[in-house]
Amino acid sequence: MNSIVPPATVGMLGGGQLGRYALVAARLMGYRTIVVDPDPAAPAGRVADEHLVAAYDDETALARLSADCAVVTTEFENPPAAALRHLRRGGLVVAPSPEAVAVAQDRIAEKSFLTEHGFAVAPYVVICAPSDVDAAARWIDRPCLLKTARLGYDGKGQTAIELAIDLAAAWEEIGGVPAVLERRVPLDHELSVLVGRTADGRLASFPVTENHHVEGILDLSVVPARVDPEIADAAVLLGTNVAAALEFVGVLAVELFVTDGALLVNELAPRPHNSGHWTLDACATSQFDQQVRAVCGLALGSTNMTAPAAAMVNLLGDRWAGGEPDWAGVLADPAARLHLYGKAQPRPGRKMGHLTVLGDSADDVETHALALRERLHR
Repeated sequence: MNSIVPPATVGMLGGGQLGRYALVAARLMGYRTIVVDPDPAAPAGRVADEHLVAAYDDETALARLSADCAVVTTEFENPPAAALRHLRRGGLVVAPSPEAVAVAQDRIAEKSFLTEHGFAVAPYVVICAPSDVDAAARWIDRPCLLKTARLGYDGKGQTAIELAIDLAAAWEEIGGVPAVLERRVPLDHELSVLVGRTADGRLASFPVTENHHVEGILDLSVVPARVDPEIADAAVLLGTNVAAALEFVGVLAVELFVTDGALLVNELAPRPHNSGHWTLDACATSQFDQQVRAVCGLALGSTNMTAPAAAMVNLLGDRWAGGEPDWAGVLADPAARLHLYGKAQPRPGRKMGHLTVLGDSADDVETHALALRERLHR
């Protein structure tokens, strides 16, 4: 593929905060941008040159993308793969590919892909029909997680299963849809590796990030990850191998479990990731700059850190319960960086922004970031 250079138009399916940052990066580089999202108030729509308020498979919107864009990418894993294939059939560059997105947006397809290519995952069984429930119940010998195959993120579509007798009711509770029943494994660490990859196979990985979740939602990310160097190196190698096997183009997030010193792949995100937000403030190239570079076939940017350590904490809508938080303390701190996504309606569990702290050690930035967040008040 030839490089796509400004002032070409970059199209984006999805208008959330990930798309917002990617389109800001594209516009700063000189590209024109179009976003498709059905929400008139989508954060990315406010920074794009044009916001097409339409469904992701709307024929008129897809025709506009085909006519005006040099490349179309995505900011989340759930745009219809059929829409991406439609765009590609018309000759448009689509990155990541519809096939890669189709794998990452379905847990059954994702687990099958990973195991077929020799990547270790937690033990699991697939449930698609009532007969599968009985077989899966006989398989349960320790606590498990039941996860919907599609549309599950930030803890949604997941139910903890402690006993075999709970499975049938839990499957009905998630709507009887195709699902994966996954054994819970003891966790030493949760990590993520973000890999930029171009169509011709050039790769660049960001430093391994250590993640902490609360109720299934990412709460804290710390970099560099506090793991043995051998584990960090193995995580980077694993992430790059997954990206190569998937023939991925763009930025791929590979979420990993460390259990008894071994690495397991948890999930793939075919886009920049919440755990990579620290790159906006502490990396020579942000994950969003890298996304634009990768899908446009440009040279990948340096992934070197510009600070010894960084911590990112999410700001969920719960913190708006008493009104707009008082940001004065955060903004007065020279080590802190505040990011708000421009979402008008805070809701419990909704990601409204994040806070990044830079410093000299992982322990220090974690403590500092958590303390700053706790001091937020009206």
